[in-house]
Amino acid sequence: MKRLKPVISLLLAGSLIGLVGCGENQLKEKEAKASEQQGKITNTKNQVEKKEEKPVVVNIVEPETKKIIKSFIPKDFGYKTDIEQYKVELEKWAKELARGTEAAPGYDERMILDKIDANGQVIKGSPQTVLDEEELTDRLLQASEKGGNVELPLYVTASGYNVEDVSHLGEVVVAAYTTKFNSNVAGRTKNIELSAQAINNLIIGNGDSFSFNTTVGPSDAAHGYQKAEEIMDGKLVEGYGGGICQTSSTLFNAVDQLGVSYIEKHNHSLHVGYVPTGRDATVSYGGKDFRFKNTTGVPLLVKAIVGKGTLTIELRTSRIYSEQMKKAV
Repeated sequence: MKRLKPVISLLLAGSLIGLVGCGENQLKEKEAKASEQQGKITNTKNQVEKKEEKPVVVNIVEPETKKIIKSFIPKDFGYKTDIEQYKVELEKWAKELARGTEAAPGYDERMILDKIDANGQVIKGSPQTVLDEEELTDRLLQASEKGGNVELPLYVTASGYNVEDVSHLGEVVVAAYTTKFNSNVAGRTKNIELSAQAINNLIIGNGDSFSFNTTVGPSDAAHGYQKAEEIMDGKLVEGYGGGICQTSSTLFNAVDQLGVSYIEKHNHSLHVGYVPTGRDATVSYGGKDFRFKNTTGVPLLVKAIVGKGTLTIELRTSRIYSEQMKKAV
């Protein structure tokens, strides 16, 4: 019996060791299964998250109203897959928003200049508004990675003159030009009178841009214009507003004596008799325009005077400003 005890002890120890080894193996198997299961859960979760991940969206917003005027998903228009074509698309949108389309007007607005009425009071126009197309394109490109709102880069410019100068702007004539017409031709005379009235007492501030078509407006029957001879495609035809080009041409010959910068100017397809060849400025509402920027450094006042068979356009300013112009020359 005494000899059997060591043997039994050894057998029991071996059994315990076997049990411990078995337990460790089972634990390892459970841990491996748990890890595998966790991996499956993680993969499933990632797949769900990918499916639920929202696309990047860019919104174009009006700065004042905060209204969203356009939303788009960059990747739908080639972002990252065809970046050059994507830029072309952004530039197209910027141009349409600035200049408008057949379906909707753009945000760009020409300046409507202020005028002085018969009582010396200022009739307010409206400032110039410009949407910077290049800046908008850059903003949209930057927002395309993470999305978000992009405000339209609108720049508003008021007329470049001081209200206290208004009463002095008519003091000195700095440029003038006169043309003649047949006052017996009723329609043409009426049209010259109406267009001259439209630009009379107009304030062109320093840095302001002038547009004849914007200032005068439509030269149609609804606005009192009459039929008269006008030049169209190299021919003399009857049309409403015939004669207003004499007003625009007389204005051109007056402002051309000063340091202005021309934005748009066109000649007639035929010679006109009231100014020398090449000294005319044809206009057509909705078409050709006469536009310039006042780069004289001082505000100007336009005076349009219709006499019996004559049209005189004067550009005036205050005595102080006229001295500044002389010094600049």
